[in-house]
Amino acid sequence: MFDGKSILITGGTGSFGKKYTETILSNYRPKRLVIFSRDELKQFEMQQTYDDSCMRYFIGDVRDGERLKQAMRGIDYVIHAAALKQVPAAEYNPFECIKTNIIGAENVISAAIATGVSKVIALSTDKAANPINLYGATKLASDKLFVAANNIAGEEGPEFSVVRYGNVVGSRGSVVPFFSKLISEGVTELPVTDSEMTRFWITLQQGVDFVVNNFDRMFGGEIFVPKIPSVRIVDLATAMAPSLEQCVIGIRPGEKLHEIMCPADDSHLTLEFDDHFVLRPAIKFHQLEIDYKTNAMGEQGKAVQRGFEYSSGSNPRFLNVDEIKQFNTMAEE
Repeated sequence: MFDGKSILITGGTGSFGKKYTETILSNYRPKRLVIFSRDELKQFEMQQTYDDSCMRYFIGDVRDGERLKQAMRGIDYVIHAAALKQVPAAEYNPFECIKTNIIGAENVISAAIATGVSKVIALSTDKAANPINLYGATKLASDKLFVAANNIAGEEGPEFSVVRYGNVVGSRGSVVPFFSKLISEGVTELPVTDSEMTRFWITLQQGVDFVVNNFDRMFGGEIFVPKIPSVRIVDLATAMAPSLEQCVIGIRPGEKLHEIMCPADDSHLTLEFDDHFVLRPAIKFHQLEIDYKTNAMGEQGKAVQRGFEYSSGSNPRFLNVDEIKQFNTMAEE
């Protein structure tokens, strides 16, 4: 569906943007692929690897609505990946987080409507479900904005959906490169926040592929959640350094013991498909009558039981130590 189309990625110089660019250029022939981000050095570095004739690099910040409108002229599909994502940084710099994650989301929506974009997918996080930190709260607000945008845009406007998934193996700021750095420095023990802590686990390529597929699935208004495995943090530490001791240092401010992607309070809105869940919009779109149980690809879903919760702690699929090693190796490829 991307052949001959123009695509824009906000925050496109990040881990997701680079892998998405690699995937699109390998499998499709887009008319334009626009990288929209605020860091000129990262754009320069990315341009050394991705310099296809369809590539365009736009300096800009999602806080700047007018610049977004300039960048979105003639664009068919938008992936909104720009965000301030570090939990401690958001706690110490709340207004900056709000400006980027909430005001920035509003600007993306307004620009997409103004320029006649066809489809928009915003990247979210498990931290947006029942948030306990500011980062998660801003992403929940962003999710709500993108869902409601379908009502604002109307029947002829862009379709807006959200993709929510868990921790990306090896991405910047994740625990895997942190552990790797400590191991390379010759530490005698690895710090573990809590011996019971669990996390959802997904590779960057799996996240990109899920977004690509959801452009075909979406009607607008859905929050897509992939079915992915969980890991125990103690097992991850063992997989990466089996000979090292582990020391429990306690949960950091704003951190959860387990992550949730489909809250129990939203179980009446949750549909289960073969390899993913969909959270239907809580609001009714007056212009549209959509049966989300059958998506645009014809895949069939069914309602989950009331009280159902998709949590990393109660996930039926956990990776063991050997599987974690394989998973981490796959993420490096």
